Amino acid sequence: MSELALASECLNRVADGRSPTPDECLQIYHDAISDPTELLATAAHLRTARKGRAITFSKKAFLNVVNLCRDTCSYCTYKAEPGQAKLSMMSPEAVLSVLGTAKRYRCVEALLVTGERPEERYPEARQWLKSNGFSSTPEYLAHVSLMVLEAGLFPHTNAGNLDAAEMRQLADTNVSMGLMLESSSDRMTQKGMPHHLAPSKRPAERIKILTDAGNLGIPMTTGILAGIGETAEEAIDSIITIRDINRRYGHIQEVILQNFWPKQDTAMRGAPAADHTRFMILVALARVMMPDMNIQIPPNLSPGLYQQYVRSGINDWGGVSPFTPDYVNPEFSWPAIPEVDRRCRDLGYRLRCRFPVYPEFVHMLKNDLQDRIAVIADKDNLVREEYWR
Repeated sequence: MSELALASECLNRVADGRSPTPDECLQIYHDAISDPTELLATAAHLRTARKGRAITFSKKAFLNVVNLCRDTCSYCTYKAEPGQAKLSMMSPEAVLSVLGTAKRYRCVEALLVTGERPEERYPEARQWLKSNGFSSTPEYLAHVSLMVLEAGLFPHTNAGNLDAAEMRQLADTNVSMGLMLESSSDRMTQKGMPHHLAPSKRPAERIKILTDAGNLGIPMTTGILAGIGETAEEAIDSIITIRDINRRYGHIQEVILQNFWPKQDTAMRGAPAADHTRFMILVALARVMMPDMNIQIPPNLSPGLYQQYVRSGINDWGGVSPFTPDYVNPEFSWPAIPEVDRRCRDLGYRLRCRFPVYPEFVHMLKNDLQDRIAVIADKDNLVREEYWR
């Protein structure tokens, strides 16, 4: 029995280890709108019981490999068009330059990000790939991933909807991969909605990729984007969708909850940012729905709100870079890692650096990747403090 004594019978059952039904999740959400106290207490209790008093992060370099994209999402400022100043098409030489700086900063992760299959829409992307000796973005990413390993870092690729053969190839060098579900609602793809011009964001497409990764035994990062016009029911269904995929395959290593902020150069520039209170409730509800999951929010998107999100049950801050920007949210700088460390200590938690793969998923990796991790890992399969500090 839990030591919590709550007025909510739903939350009492959750604290005692029972998974809430979809209807109960919605009831918990609406109750928390009036008073979030009990939900937050339950989430914090579950986080400490399942994850202890540490909060992790990954010390990373963000490699903006190519930001041309065949999709157009109405909230996205990452995508570039040919000729724009923000266009990025990184040559192997440019990759090596960033990796050299990353090593000097003692980064552990190289986050490899691209637009969705840009060569299918842009001749510029096809020519760029050809000039470097490659025919597709995934093929080039496999080459870059090997460069990352040889430089002493660990790649984590987020390149949209990769097929099973492409993921299998990247699993030789990547310790994990990422694909945000964003939303399980087909309504988000209708005309006038954020994903109308983004075929890869159709929920069935994303669910298939996450399922393929499960069949391949690849540790995956996924999550939702909150505040883009979804209802509470749709947000909850998105979390349930992720939970159910993970129950089947056991390969979802973390769930990111990302709060929407409008970008001035996008179609949704006039939309309101995600409501802080509702977002905090959704974060706590994710912990209640998935008590053993690693749950992350990006700290640069919630500056000054560390205490509230720790209270909401998170156990990870995601990737934080000491020198590269967040190209997806360029208006939000990464916090300084010593500042994150201080904030955690002030709240009674210890900041620990992890690999792009969580300790409990290292066993899923190929032996040579496990051997590389062991070189700088501590007894908990986290990064040794003397390496990253």
